[in-house]
Amino acid sequence: MGEQTVTPREGRDQVVRPAVTAGADDSPQSRPRRLNRLDRLRTPRRPRLWFEILLIAVSYWTYSLIRNAVPEQRTAALNNADWLWRTEHHLGLAFEESVNHAVNSVTWLIVGMNYYYATLHFVVTLGVLVWLFRSHPGRYAATRLVLFATTAVALLGYYLYPLAPPRLMNGGDFVDTVMVHQTWGSMASGDLKHMSNQYAAMPSMHIGWSVWCGLTIFALASLPWVRILGLLYPVATLVVIVATANHFWLDAVGGLLCLAFGFAVARLWYGVRPYALPRTVPEKT
Repeated sequence: MGEQTVTPREGRDQVVRPAVTAGADDSPQSRPRRLNRLDRLRTPRRPRLWFEILLIAVSYWTYSLIRNAVPEQRTAALNNADWLWRTEHHLGLAFEESVNHAVNSVTWLIVGMNYYYATLHFVVTLGVLVWLFRSHPGRYAATRLVLFATTAVALLGYYLYPLAPPRLMNGGDFVDTVMVHQTWGSMASGDLKHMSNQYAAMPSMHIGWSVWCGLTIFALASLPWVRILGLLYPVATLVVIVATANHFWLDAVGGLLCLAFGFAVARLWYGVRPYALPRTVPEKT
C-alpha cells in the first residue's frame, strides 16, 4: 500500500502530498485534496514589509484620486444636506449645531479637536496597521482587507450621494472651526480645501477607520486599559467630527455600514472572522 506524507499548516486546511508508489489506489475518491490557487491566496501568510508599504501607498493615492475626481455636485450636495438636517429634526436628534457652538466657545478644546481631526485619522490607523504587522502577522492581511473593502465601498457613497458638511450648509448657523481659529492641517477648509472634494461627506471614513481601529485593538490587545482606549477612540472621533461641523451624525452611520461590508468581505474570503485567525504563521507557507 502506498504511503502518504501529510505536511501540517497552521490555519483551516492541510496540504496532503501523496507519495508516488506502484500499485497505489489512484481513484478520484482516494486522492488527497491539493490546495488550488484560490486556496493558497486565502491562506494566511507572513506579510512582506516592502509589499505592504507599496500597497498602502498606492491604495491611498488611488482612493484620494478617485474621491477627488467625483464631480463636486454642489446643488445636489446642499439639497441632500438640507434633507438630512430636516430628517434629524424629525427624529429629534439634530444636536450637531448645539455641540458645535458649545465646543467652539472653549478655544483650547476646539483647537485641539481641529488638530485631532486633521492628524489622528491617519496616525492611529497607520499605527494599528504597524502593530498588526509586527504582533499579529497571521491576522494582518484579513484585518487589512476589512479596512480596504470599507474604504473602497465608501467611494461609491461619495459618487451616489454627494453631501455638504454642516459647515457648508446654506443658511446654517454652524461654525467652520478651522477657518475661525486658523488651525493647520485640515483638508476641508482654508487653503487646502481645493485639494479635497468638499461634498464627499457621506459616509464618514473618520468613523469607519476609527471603529476599525477600536475593534481591532479591543479584540487583540492584551492590556485591559489599552482595550478600553480602543473603544474610546471612535467615541472621541464621533464627538470631534460633529463639534468641528465636518459631519452629521448620520454620516457616522454610513461609515458603520461601510465597515460592516468590509467585515463581511473578509469573512467570506477567509471563512472566519479576521480576529479568529492564527496570530502567527510560518516563515514560509
